[in-house]
Amino acid sequence: MDNSNIRKLFPILGQTINGYPLAYLDSAASAQKPIQVIETLKYYYEQDNANVHRGVHTLGSRATEAYEGARAKVARFIHAEWGEEIIFTRGTTSSINLVASSYARAVCKEGDEIVVSAMEHHSNLLPWQQAAKATGAVLKYIPLQTDGTFSIEEAENMITNRTKIVSISHISNVLGVANPVKQIAAIAHNRGAVIMVDGAQSIPHIKVDVQELDCDFYAFSGHKMCGPTGIGVLYGKKAYLEQMEPIEFGGEMIADVGLYDASWKELPWKFEGGTPIIAGAIGLGAAIDFLEQIGLDVIEAHDKQLTSYAVEQMKQIEHLTMYGPEEGRFGLVTFNLGKIHPHDLATVLDTYGVAIRAGHHCCQPLMRHFGASATVRASFYLYNTEADVEQFLFALNKTKEYFKEVE
Repeated sequence: MDNSNIRKLFPILGQTINGYPLAYLDSAASAQKPIQVIETLKYYYEQDNANVHRGVHTLGSRATEAYEGARAKVARFIHAEWGEEIIFTRGTTSSINLVASSYARAVCKEGDEIVVSAMEHHSNLLPWQQAAKATGAVLKYIPLQTDGTFSIEEAENMITNRTKIVSISHISNVLGVANPVKQIAAIAHNRGAVIMVDGAQSIPHIKVDVQELDCDFYAFSGHKMCGPTGIGVLYGKKAYLEQMEPIEFGGEMIADVGLYDASWKELPWKFEGGTPIIAGAIGLGAAIDFLEQIGLDVIEAHDKQLTSYAVEQMKQIEHLTMYGPEEGRFGLVTFNLGKIHPHDLATVLDTYGVAIRAGHHCCQPLMRHFGASATVRASFYLYNTEADVEQFLFALNKTKEYFKEVE
Protein backbone atom coordinates (compact mmCIF):
# COMPACT_ATOMS: atom_id res chain seq x y z
CA MET A 1 0.00 0.00 0.00
CA ASP A 2 1.48 3.35 -1.07
CA ASN A 3 0.68 5.34 2.04
CA SER A 4 2.17 8.55 0.71
CA ASN A 5 -0.50 8.60 -2.00
CA ILE A 6 -3.26 7.52 0.38
CA ARG A 7 -2.25 10.28 2.80
CA LYS A 8 -2.87 12.85 0.04
CA LEU A 9 -6.53 11.78 -0.05
CA PHE A 10 -7.00 13.18 3.49
CA PRO A 11 -7.02 17.00 3.24
CA ILE A 12 -6.57 17.56 6.97
CA LEU A 13 -3.20 15.76 6.96
CA GLY A 14 -1.63 18.33 4.66
CA GLN A 15 -1.32 20.95 7.40
CA THR A 16 1.51 21.77 9.77
CA ILE A 17 1.25 22.05 13.55
CA ASN A 18 3.76 24.33 15.28
CA GLY A 19 5.92 24.20 12.17
CA TYR A 20 5.92 20.39 11.94
CA PRO A 21 3.93 18.19 9.55
CA LEU A 22 0.88 16.78 11.30
CA ALA A 23 1.53 13.25 12.58
CA TYR A 24 -1.99 12.22 13.53
CA LEU A 25 -1.72 9.24 15.88
CA ASP A 26 -5.19 9.36 17.46
CA SER A 27 -7.25 7.32 15.00
CA ALA A 28 -8.49 4.97 17.74
CA ALA A 29 -10.43 7.97 19.04
CA SER A 30 -11.58 9.16 15.60
CA ALA A 31 -10.20 8.54 12.13
CA GLN A 32 -9.70 11.28 9.56
CA LYS A 33 -11.93 11.56 6.48
CA PRO A 34 -10.83 11.06 2.86
CA ILE A 35 -11.88 13.50 0.17
CA GLN A 36 -14.31 10.89 -1.21
CA VAL A 37 -16.37 10.99 2.00
CA ILE A 38 -16.20 14.78 2.25
CA GLU A 39 -17.32 15.17 -1.39
CA THR A 40 -20.17 12.68 -0.87
CA LEU A 41 -21.51 14.72 2.05
CA LYS A 42 -21.13 17.93 0.05
CA TYR A 43 -22.97 16.44 -2.93
CA TYR A 44 -25.84 15.21 -0.75
CA TYR A 45 -26.38 18.61 0.84
CA GLU A 46 -26.02 20.46 -2.45
CA GLN A 47 -28.05 18.12 -4.67
CA ASP A 48 -30.22 15.60 -2.78
CA ASN A 49 -31.02 17.08 0.64
CA ALA A 50 -34.51 15.98 1.68
CA ASN A 51 -36.19 13.78 4.25
CA VAL A 52 -36.41 10.08 3.51
CA HIS A 53 -39.29 7.60 3.17
CA ARG A 54 -41.93 10.35 3.18
CA GLY A 55 -41.79 12.56 0.12
CA VAL A 56 -42.74 11.39 -3.36
CA HIS A 57 -40.83 14.25 -4.99
CA THR A 58 -37.51 13.74 -6.77
CA LEU A 59 -35.22 14.91 -3.97
CA GLY A 60 -36.98 12.73 -1.42
CA SER A 61 -36.71 9.72 -3.69
CA ARG A 62 -33.00 10.30 -4.31
CA ALA A 63 -32.29 10.79 -0.61
CA THR A 64 -34.19 7.63 0.28
CA GLU A 65 -32.36 5.64 -2.37
CA ALA A 66 -28.97 6.84 -1.10
CA TYR A 67 -29.91 6.23 2.56
CA GLU A 68 -31.22 2.71 2.02
CA GLY A 69 -28.33 2.04 -0.36
CA ALA A 70 -25.96 2.79 2.50
CA ARG A 71 -27.77 0.22 4.64
CA ALA A 72 -27.27 -2.37 1.91
CA LYS A 73 -23.55 -1.49 1.77
CA VAL A 74 -23.20 -1.98 5.53
CA ALA A 75 -24.99 -5.34 5.37
CA ARG A 76 -22.64 -6.52 2.62
CA PHE A 77 -19.58 -5.11 4.39
CA ILE A 78 -20.16 -7.15 7.56
CA HIS A 79 -21.84 -10.10 5.79
CA ALA A 80 -25.22 -9.74 7.44
CA GLU A 81 -27.82 -12.15 6.13
CA TRP A 82 -30.55 -9.52 5.83
CA GLY A 83 -30.50 -5.78 5.18
CA GLU A 84 -33.14 -5.28 7.89
CA GLU A 85 -30.61 -6.57 10.43
CA ILE A 86 -28.79 -3.22 10.09
CA ILE A 87 -30.05 -0.49 12.41
CA PHE A 88 -28.59 3.00 12.05
CA THR A 89 -27.77 4.63 15.40
CA ARG A 90 -25.67 7.55 16.64
CA GLY A 91 -22.68 5.28 17.28
CA THR A 92 -21.38 2.27 19.20
CA THR A 93 -22.59 3.71 22.51
CA SER A 94 -26.15 4.11 21.25
CA SER A 95 -26.11 0.64 19.73
CA ILE A 96 -25.05 -1.05 22.96
CA ASN A 97 -27.53 1.01 24.96
CA LEU A 98 -30.32 -0.09 22.62
CA VAL A 99 -29.61 -3.75 23.32
CA ALA A 100 -29.12 -3.18 27.05
CA SER A 101 -32.31 -1.12 27.35
CA SER A 102 -34.55 -3.22 25.12
CA TYR A 103 -33.33 -6.81 24.95
CA ALA A 104 -31.59 -7.13 28.33
CA ARG A 105 -34.38 -5.59 30.36
CA ALA A 106 -36.90 -7.87 28.68
CA VAL A 107 -35.08 -11.18 29.15
CA CYS A 108 -33.16 -10.70 32.42
CA LYS A 109 -34.65 -11.25 35.86
CA GLU A 110 -33.30 -11.46 39.38
CA GLY A 111 -30.48 -13.99 39.65
CA ASP A 112 -29.70 -14.05 35.94
CA GLU A 113 -26.21 -13.10 34.81
CA ILE A 114 -24.65 -10.57 32.45
CA VAL A 115 -20.97 -11.32 31.72
CA VAL A 116 -18.42 -8.75 30.55
CA SER A 117 -14.69 -8.19 31.07
CA ALA A 118 -12.84 -5.48 32.98
CA MET A 119 -10.98 -4.42 29.81
CA GLU A 120 -14.18 -2.98 28.30
CA HIS A 121 -14.71 0.60 27.23
CA HIS A 122 -17.15 2.38 29.53
CA SER A 123 -19.71 2.26 26.71
CA ASN A 124 -19.69 -1.53 27.10
CA LEU A 125 -19.85 -1.40 30.90
CA LEU A 126 -22.28 1.31 31.98
CA PRO A 127 -25.30 0.08 29.98
CA TRP A 128 -24.92 -3.37 31.53
CA GLN A 129 -24.53 -1.91 35.01
CA GLN A 130 -27.83 -0.12 34.54
CA ALA A 131 -29.53 -3.17 33.05
CA ALA A 132 -28.38 -5.29 36.00
CA LYS A 133 -29.69 -2.71 38.48
CA ALA A 134 -33.03 -2.51 36.68
CA THR A 135 -33.59 -6.28 36.46
CA GLY A 136 -31.81 -7.71 39.49
CA ALA A 137 -29.37 -9.59 37.27
CA VAL A 138 -25.83 -10.19 38.48
CA LEU A 139 -23.04 -8.43 36.57
CA LYS A 140 -19.99 -10.69 36.37
CA TYR A 141 -16.47 -9.93 35.13
CA ILE A 142 -14.11 -12.33 33.39
CA PRO A 143 -10.84 -12.08 35.40
CA LEU A 144 -7.91 -10.40 33.70
CA GLN A 145 -4.39 -11.72 33.43
CA THR A 146 -1.34 -9.61 34.28
CA ASP A 147 -1.11 -8.19 30.74
CA GLY A 148 -4.78 -7.12 30.79
CA THR A 149 -6.10 -9.92 28.59
CA PHE A 150 -8.26 -12.85 29.65
CA SER A 151 -8.05 -16.54 28.82
CA ILE A 152 -10.75 -18.49 27.02
CA GLU A 153 -10.74 -20.89 29.99
CA GLU A 154 -11.63 -18.07 32.40
CA ALA A 155 -14.37 -16.91 30.04
CA GLU A 156 -15.81 -20.42 29.90
CA ASN A 157 -15.75 -20.69 33.69
CA MET A 158 -17.56 -17.38 34.08
CA ILE A 159 -20.38 -18.11 31.58
CA THR A 160 -22.96 -20.40 33.20
CA ASN A 161 -26.47 -21.64 32.55
CA ARG A 162 -27.73 -18.54 34.40
CA THR A 163 -25.99 -16.23 31.93
CA LYS A 164 -28.34 -14.39 29.59
CA ILE A 165 -25.94 -11.97 27.89
CA VAL A 166 -22.19 -11.85 27.23
CA SER A 167 -20.78 -8.54 25.94
CA ILE A 168 -17.14 -8.35 24.81
CA SER A 169 -15.01 -6.00 22.72
CA HIS A 170 -13.69 -7.47 19.49
CA ILE A 171 -10.46 -5.44 19.81
CA SER A 172 -9.51 -3.55 22.98
CA ASN A 173 -9.14 0.23 22.64
CA VAL A 174 -6.30 0.15 25.21
CA LEU A 175 -4.49 -3.13 24.49
CA GLY A 176 -5.08 -3.27 20.74
CA VAL A 177 -5.48 -7.05 20.89
CA ALA A 178 -8.35 -9.13 19.53
CA ASN A 179 -10.52 -11.23 21.82
CA PRO A 180 -11.63 -14.73 20.73
CA VAL A 181 -15.23 -13.68 20.17
CA LYS A 182 -16.09 -16.62 17.92
CA GLN A 183 -15.08 -19.08 20.65
CA ILE A 184 -16.87 -17.04 23.29
CA ALA A 185 -19.98 -16.95 21.10
CA ALA A 186 -19.95 -20.76 20.92
CA ILE A 187 -19.63 -21.01 24.71
CA ALA A 188 -22.41 -18.47 25.26
CA HIS A 189 -24.77 -20.24 22.87
CA ASN A 190 -24.01 -23.59 24.49
CA ARG A 191 -25.13 -22.06 27.81
CA GLY A 192 -28.26 -20.53 26.29
CA ALA A 193 -26.94 -16.94 26.28
CA VAL A 194 -26.57 -14.35 23.51
CA ILE A 195 -23.39 -12.44 22.74
CA MET A 196 -22.98 -8.74 22.01
CA VAL A 197 -19.71 -7.61 20.38
CA ASP A 198 -18.30 -4.09 20.61
CA GLY A 199 -16.69 -3.71 17.20
CA ALA A 200 -15.67 -0.04 17.42
CA GLN A 201 -11.94 -0.80 17.21
CA SER A 202 -12.13 -3.84 14.93
CA ILE A 203 -14.26 -2.61 12.04
CA PRO A 204 -11.63 -0.09 10.80
CA HIS A 205 -8.77 -2.61 10.75
CA ILE A 206 -10.00 -6.10 9.86
CA LYS A 207 -12.62 -7.91 7.82
CA VAL A 208 -15.71 -8.64 9.89
CA ASP A 209 -18.13 -11.44 9.08
CA VAL A 210 -20.93 -11.47 11.64
CA GLN A 211 -22.26 -14.81 10.39
CA GLU A 212 -18.85 -16.44 10.64
CA LEU A 213 -18.40 -15.02 14.16
CA ASP A 214 -21.96 -16.13 14.96
CA CYS A 215 -22.47 -13.08 17.16
CA ASP A 216 -26.04 -12.09 18.01
CA PHE A 217 -25.37 -8.34 18.12
CA TYR A 218 -22.48 -6.29 16.74
CA ALA A 219 -21.99 -2.54 17.26
CA PHE A 220 -19.67 -0.02 15.62
CA SER A 221 -19.23 3.67 14.77
CA GLY A 222 -18.73 5.36 11.43
CA HIS A 223 -16.24 7.97 12.57
CA LYS A 224 -13.56 5.41 13.46
CA MET A 225 -13.63 3.97 9.92
CA CYS A 226 -13.22 7.21 7.91
CA GLY A 227 -16.95 8.00 8.01
CA PRO A 228 -18.78 10.96 9.55
CA THR A 229 -19.37 11.45 13.26
CA GLY A 230 -22.84 10.85 14.65
CA ILE A 231 -23.57 7.66 12.69
CA GLY A 232 -23.25 4.10 13.94
CA VAL A 233 -24.63 0.66 13.36
CA LEU A 234 -26.28 -2.03 15.40
CA TYR A 235 -26.33 -5.40 13.70
CA GLY A 236 -28.66 -7.89 15.28
CA LYS A 237 -29.89 -11.29 14.25
CA LYS A 238 -33.33 -10.83 12.79
CA ALA A 239 -35.05 -13.11 15.30
CA TYR A 240 -33.81 -11.06 18.26
CA LEU A 241 -34.51 -7.67 16.69
CA GLU A 242 -38.05 -8.72 15.85
CA GLN A 243 -38.79 -9.60 19.47
CA MET A 244 -37.26 -6.38 20.83
CA GLU A 245 -39.29 -3.26 21.56
CA PRO A 246 -38.09 0.18 20.41
CA ILE A 247 -36.81 2.57 23.08
CA GLU A 248 -37.40 5.81 21.13
CA PHE A 249 -40.84 6.74 19.94
CA GLY A 250 -42.10 9.29 17.43
CA GLY A 251 -42.43 9.81 13.72
CA GLU A 252 -41.23 7.40 11.07
CA MET A 253 -41.18 4.27 13.28
CA ILE A 254 -44.94 3.70 13.50
CA ALA A 255 -47.38 1.57 11.53
CA ASP A 256 -50.54 2.99 13.08
CA VAL A 257 -51.24 5.48 15.87
CA GLY A 258 -54.43 5.81 17.89
CA LEU A 259 -55.16 8.08 20.83
CA TYR A 260 -54.11 5.50 23.41
CA ASP A 261 -52.00 2.96 21.59
CA ALA A 262 -49.78 2.46 18.56
CA SER A 263 -48.12 -0.25 16.52
CA TRP A 264 -44.65 -0.23 15.04
CA LYS A 265 -43.21 -0.56 11.58
CA GLU A 266 -41.30 -3.68 10.64
CA LEU A 267 -37.51 -3.93 10.82
CA PRO A 268 -35.33 -1.94 10.61
CA TRP A 269 -37.46 1.20 10.79
CA LYS A 270 -39.12 0.54 14.16
CA PHE A 271 -35.76 1.41 15.78
CA GLU A 272 -35.15 4.58 13.73
CA GLY A 273 -37.71 7.03 15.10
CA GLY A 274 -37.72 10.61 13.86
CA THR A 275 -35.71 12.00 10.99
CA PRO A 276 -32.80 9.55 10.69
CA ILE A 277 -29.11 10.38 10.32
CA ILE A 278 -29.40 10.63 6.55
CA ALA A 279 -26.17 12.39 5.60
CA GLY A 280 -24.22 10.35 8.14
CA ALA A 281 -25.46 7.06 6.71
CA ILE A 282 -24.68 8.16 3.15
CA GLY A 283 -21.22 9.30 4.27
CA LEU A 284 -20.69 5.93 5.99
CA GLY A 285 -21.55 4.23 2.71
CA ALA A 286 -18.87 6.31 0.98
CA ALA A 287 -16.35 5.34 3.68
CA ILE A 288 -17.13 1.66 3.09
CA ASP A 289 -16.57 2.15 -0.64
CA PHE A 290 -13.21 3.76 0.14
CA LEU A 291 -12.04 1.02 2.53
CA GLU A 292 -13.12 -1.75 0.17
CA GLN A 293 -11.28 -0.10 -2.70
CA ILE A 294 -8.04 -0.24 -0.69
CA GLY A 295 -8.83 -3.66 0.78
CA LEU A 296 -9.25 -4.63 4.42
CA ASP A 297 -6.54 -7.28 4.14
CA VAL A 298 -4.12 -4.60 2.93
CA ILE A 299 -5.17 -2.22 5.71
CA GLU A 300 -4.78 -4.90 8.39
CA ALA A 301 -1.30 -5.86 7.20
CA HIS A 302 -0.19 -2.22 7.05
CA ASP A 303 -1.55 -1.35 10.50
CA LYS A 304 0.06 -4.41 12.10
CA GLN A 305 3.41 -3.72 10.43
CA LEU A 306 3.47 -0.07 11.43
CA THR A 307 2.47 -0.88 15.01
CA SER A 308 5.16 -3.55 15.28
CA TYR A 309 7.73 -1.11 13.95
CA ALA A 310 6.71 1.49 16.55
CA VAL A 311 6.77 -1.06 19.39
CA GLU A 312 10.26 -2.28 18.46
CA GLN A 313 11.59 1.26 18.40
CA MET A 314 9.86 2.20 21.66
CA LYS A 315 11.54 -0.72 23.43
CA GLN A 316 14.80 1.17 23.04
CA ILE A 317 13.55 4.16 25.04
CA GLU A 318 14.62 3.98 28.67
CA HIS A 319 11.93 4.24 31.37
CA LEU A 320 9.11 3.67 28.83
CA THR A 321 6.46 1.15 29.95
CA MET A 322 4.07 -0.40 27.44
CA TYR A 323 0.81 -2.03 28.53
CA GLY A 324 -0.68 -5.22 27.14
CA PRO A 325 0.88 -8.11 25.24
CA GLU A 326 3.78 -7.41 22.90
CA GLU A 327 2.35 -9.43 20.01
CA GLY A 328 -0.86 -9.20 18.00
CA ARG A 329 -1.60 -5.49 18.32
CA PHE A 330 -4.03 -3.94 15.87
CA GLY A 331 -3.04 -0.35 15.27
CA LEU A 332 -2.21 1.02 18.70
CA VAL A 333 0.20 1.02 21.63
CA THR A 334 -0.54 2.31 25.13
CA PHE A 335 2.32 3.39 27.38
CA ASN A 336 3.75 5.71 30.01
CA LEU A 337 7.14 7.39 30.09
CA GLY A 338 8.64 7.33 33.56
CA LYS A 339 7.09 9.85 35.95
CA ILE A 340 5.95 12.23 33.21
CA HIS A 341 2.21 12.74 33.50
CA PRO A 342 0.42 11.50 30.35
CA HIS A 343 -1.25 14.87 29.80
CA ASP A 344 2.10 16.65 30.03
CA LEU A 345 3.59 14.17 27.59
CA ALA A 346 0.75 14.66 25.11
CA THR A 347 1.04 18.44 25.42
CA VAL A 348 4.77 18.44 24.64
CA LEU A 349 4.32 16.00 21.73
CA ASP A 350 1.76 18.37 20.25
CA THR A 351 4.44 21.07 20.06
CA TYR A 352 6.23 18.71 17.64
CA GLY A 353 3.09 18.17 15.55
CA VAL A 354 2.29 14.75 17.04
CA ALA A 355 -1.34 14.14 18.01
CA ILE A 356 -1.84 11.35 20.56
CA ARG A 357 -4.38 10.56 23.26
CA ALA A 358 -3.76 10.81 27.02
CA GLY A 359 -6.09 9.82 29.85
CA HIS A 360 -7.94 6.73 31.05
CA HIS A 361 -9.37 6.08 27.55
CA CYS A 362 -12.83 5.41 29.03
CA CYS A 363 -11.37 2.27 30.63
CA GLN A 364 -10.92 3.13 34.32
CA PRO A 365 -11.25 -0.48 35.60
CA LEU A 366 -8.46 -1.54 33.22
CA MET A 367 -6.31 1.42 34.29
CA ARG A 368 -6.72 0.34 37.91
CA HIS A 369 -5.73 -3.20 36.92
CA PHE A 370 -2.42 -1.74 35.69
CA GLY A 371 -2.07 0.52 38.73
CA ALA A 372 -2.22 3.64 36.56
CA SER A 373 -4.60 6.59 36.70
CA ALA A 374 -3.89 7.44 33.06
CA THR A 375 -1.76 6.36 30.11
CA VAL A 376 -0.72 7.64 26.69
CA ARG A 377 -1.99 5.99 23.50
CA ALA A 378 -0.57 6.25 20.00
CA SER A 379 -2.83 4.73 17.35
CA PHE A 380 -2.09 4.14 13.69
CA TYR A 381 -4.24 3.82 10.60
CA LEU A 382 -4.03 3.39 6.84
CA TYR A 383 -2.80 6.96 6.20
CA ASN A 384 0.09 6.79 8.67
CA THR A 385 3.66 6.17 7.51
CA GLU A 386 7.00 5.29 9.07
CA ALA A 387 7.79 9.01 8.87
CA ASP A 388 4.93 9.59 11.35
CA VAL A 389 6.45 7.00 13.68
CA GLU A 390 9.89 8.59 13.37
CA GLN A 391 8.43 12.00 14.18
CA PHE A 392 6.67 10.46 17.19
CA LEU A 393 9.89 8.84 18.44
CA PHE A 394 11.81 12.07 17.92
CA ALA A 395 9.20 13.93 19.97
CA LEU A 396 9.33 11.32 22.74
CA ASN A 397 13.08 11.71 23.10
CA LYS A 398 12.77 15.51 23.06
CA THR A 399 10.17 15.23 25.82
CA LYS A 400 12.60 13.20 27.92
CA GLU A 401 15.18 15.93 27.48
CA TYR A 402 12.62 18.59 28.39
CA PHE A 403 11.59 16.94 31.66
CA LYS A 404 15.11 15.63 32.40
CA GLU A 405 14.04 13.53 35.40
CA VAL A 406 11.76 10.72 34.28
CA GLU A 407 12.69 7.91 36.65
